[in-house]
Amino acid sequence: MNAKLKKILIKSKKEVFSEIVGNNSSKLKGEGYDFLELKEYEYGEDVKNIDWVISAKLQKPYVKVFHAQKELNINIVPILNGSVYFGTDVFKQDLICEISSILAFSAIKQGDTFSSYIANNNIEVCTKKSKKNFSANRMAENIFNYKSVGKKCDYKAICNQLFSHLKRRSLIFLIGDFFDSSKIDLKLLSKKHEVVVIIVRDKFEENLTTLGNVQLRDLENGIEYKGILDKTSINEYKKLLKQNDHILYEHLRKCNINFIKIYTDENPFSKLIRLMK
Repeated sequence: MNAKLKKILIKSKKEVFSEIVGNNSSKLKGEGYDFLELKEYEYGEDVKNIDWVISAKLQKPYVKVFHAQKELNINIVPILNGSVYFGTDVFKQDLICEISSILAFSAIKQGDTFSSYIANNNIEVCTKKSKKNFSANRMAENIFNYKSVGKKCDYKAICNQLFSHLKRRSLIFLIGDFFDSSKIDLKLLSKKHEVVVIIVRDKFEENLTTLGNVQLRDLENGIEYKGILDKTSINEYKKLLKQNDHILYEHLRKCNINFIKIYTDENPFSKLIRLMK
């Protein structure tokens, strides 16, 4: 096993299993014991959950929604396209590997099953449903060694394939750098499943300085650029990135999706703990 990968696994496992975690209190909605909210009835929902008293008062059918009190079906989905093969301190792909490992070991500790998929222009099974440390190690090894250079990202295909493939209501973690937000539509997927988005970035990507003469290569399509990155070019890039992130955040809020951004120079464990509380 690669020494860097071994270090990631040891660190992730130590952080997870030394953390005192209570019983599962996921926000996954389902039939359980803890009442969550009332919402207007939608076609296809179980009529057994209709609150007839409230429905009579409001003259519209309303259903009760509960916190799920059962074993979670967790799906870890790292999005490994060419742009994740970058980092000034740690490669984004390595950070995605560490985040995925933390999530897998957390599932194991809580007694939940997890599956993992690698996504870019489609999805492929990384590890099947399991509660074993072996599967977490195997997943991390597959992510760490994955050849992401030259891979393009198709968010529409990813969402459609996850929607079709995952029959049982699940908790889905989507992990990637999410640069092309105009092509992301998680509305349908988030209605069927609980979705959490983890945005992985390098601070250099968001705080470019004037570089002068440069030679750059797009790690998705291989296109090279030779030219000058002056102040005007940098400002235009930052403007477009800000617009991209604004569209992304607004979409996630409208879909009621929890999200967090983790940079390559940060400790992912502490941020993930805050996200899941």
